[in-house]
Amino acid sequence: MGSDGISIDGSGSGAFAIWDPDGSYGTASAPLGEDPQAAARAVVLAALVRAGRPGELPDMVWVTASPGREEAVLAGLRSVLGSETLIVGGSAADNDVSGQWALFGPDGLHRDGIVVSVLFPTQPIASVYQSGYAPIGPSGVVTRAEGRKLIEIDGQSAAEVLHHWSGGVVPPVGPEPQSILAPTALWPLGRVVRHVANVPFHLIVHPATVCPDGSVDLFADVSVGDRLWQMRGTTDSILGRAGAVAAAARANVGGAAAGALVVYCGGCMLSMRDRLGEVAQGVTAALGDAPWLGVFTFGEQGVPAGDEVRHGNLMISCSVLAAPDA
Repeated sequence: MGSDGISIDGSGSGAFAIWDPDGSYGTASAPLGEDPQAAARAVVLAALVRAGRPGELPDMVWVTASPGREEAVLAGLRSVLGSETLIVGGSAADNDVSGQWALFGPDGLHRDGIVVSVLFPTQPIASVYQSGYAPIGPSGVVTRAEGRKLIEIDGQSAAEVLHHWSGGVVPPVGPEPQSILAPTALWPLGRVVRHVANVPFHLIVHPATVCPDGSVDLFADVSVGDRLWQMRGTTDSILGRAGAVAAAARANVGGAAAGALVVYCGGCMLSMRDRLGEVAQGVTAALGDAPWLGVFTFGEQGVPAGDEVRHGNLMISCSVLAAPDA
């Protein structure tokens, strides 16, 4: 998705080029291997060397990783860059959630890998990271979980609780695993990770599968003690959010944009496939004549206002480079 059109059938490609002779940029890639934290540390250090800026903190880091271990990847990046560096990205995706995603960079093609770019632009850069969902009331505390497997909420079967909270959108437990990616794209879960002006910021978690044992597989890690909220979105709320996020990012760089990168969750895309043209129009209207490129992802990384980088689902981000005369 970009200023020149939309491709959702797997036949398109996109490129975003930055012309900034006095800036510094570097990219590196690697397999995640058995230790994704170590891989992330090594890759960002290599990217800094290729940018000619070893030992310095970039203005922004752009990261793409294969789905599944994003929290560990972010921990590795933070161990090098600290908690205040702007880190933005989106997890790799495929067309049918069958695991056929791939990444490539200067160091090769990776089925389970990471690509990191470090940016030291000569103009300001800003990024905004939000969702189009709101809590609708029910909440509970995670009492059993294993990484991305949610087992119990308030001592009850997670699947039973979500079935009740969602009014039946999440189906009852059956004898076989049941994909719930499509219905829960408008009925996800949320965790409060930050308050901005006394308003809670909910990081979204997308339920993926109801398992026969009553557990629910997710696209993000949860921990015992987390309070989860039932969230609700509408096609209109998600449709308009991309343009609003782009407008906020543009305002944060002081006005005119040279270009922008947009991360838009693949789950959101699937819930409004027939109205993606309106999503793109909203971003274009917010950015003016600036070229922009958007990706549909299976996980989104960004920095909520006043917070550090987080991994979430069904999120939207826009990162804007200021125009030279801004």
